[in-house]
Amino acid sequence: MRRQPNVVILTGMSGAGRSTAANVFEDLGYDVVDNIPATLIVELAREKQIGAEDHLAVVADVRGGVTNDLLQGPIYNLRELGLTVVLVFLTASEITLVHRYEESRRPHPLSRPTLRASISDEHTIMDEIRALADVVVDTTGYSVHELRDRMLKQFRDELTERPMQISVTSFGFKHGPPGDLDLQLDVRFLPNPYWVPELREMRGTDEPVRSYVLDQLDSELFIEKIHDLLGFLVPRYVAEGKAYLVLGIGCTGGHHRSVAVAEEIGRWCQDEGWSVTVWHRDRDR
Repeated sequence: MRRQPNVVILTGMSGAGRSTAANVFEDLGYDVVDNIPATLIVELAREKQIGAEDHLAVVADVRGGVTNDLLQGPIYNLRELGLTVVLVFLTASEITLVHRYEESRRPHPLSRPTLRASISDEHTIMDEIRALADVVVDTTGYSVHELRDRMLKQFRDELTERPMQISVTSFGFKHGPPGDLDLQLDVRFLPNPYWVPELREMRGTDEPVRSYVLDQLDSELFIEKIHDLLGFLVPRYVAEGKAYLVLGIGCTGGHHRSVAVAEEIGRWCQDEGWSVTVWHRDRDR
């Protein structure tokens, strides 16, 4: 396997998918900086103290006045510092770029009298840079999702992918579910510790409440089914390129049942070797 690049420079035609490519590298664990003048790339790498185990991706394009001459120097200097540098050039057919700009209704950064004139002038600037590129990706005909898949297939075998980040969030339905959930599970069918006087003021992180909730037969069966569900979904989400998974566990107030179940699921995910955090949104309300 090729050595993982320390610095990836993303450039190419406006509208060819640089933002999508930058998001892919961010998901692969890179520190990503958008729209930086080529003359500042080396300074940025030094400021961030990029070394053998560090990884930086920068987007350098016509917005920052990039040219072939301005890129050659930084690439040479970074390699002189012992860093592995890869220049990725994204392009697309003229008609594809025209359609993308028309759909987005965003102005082209070169602001020529017509869109086609802007694209033509950018081609003139970028053609020499394309000759420098280590990797050229033609995004003609790709949707955003297809381009992401294409980029992941291009680089996943060469780059060390950051594990998918799993967040398990407990909440109370009386306060409304969080707005960023990928999956939502309702545990209000479980016996409620609120109705046990000595447990009412405790929380699902306290052992008496945890035992009361998790020692129920229905709790054991429910958690087993969640394990099965996550065991099926997580590898497939990772293969699809999903970077984050937010699982919500809700009960009435978000104090007891959802907290205990979320803690248990978080422990299981950790035992599976997955990167997981557990957050109790309403536990202390």
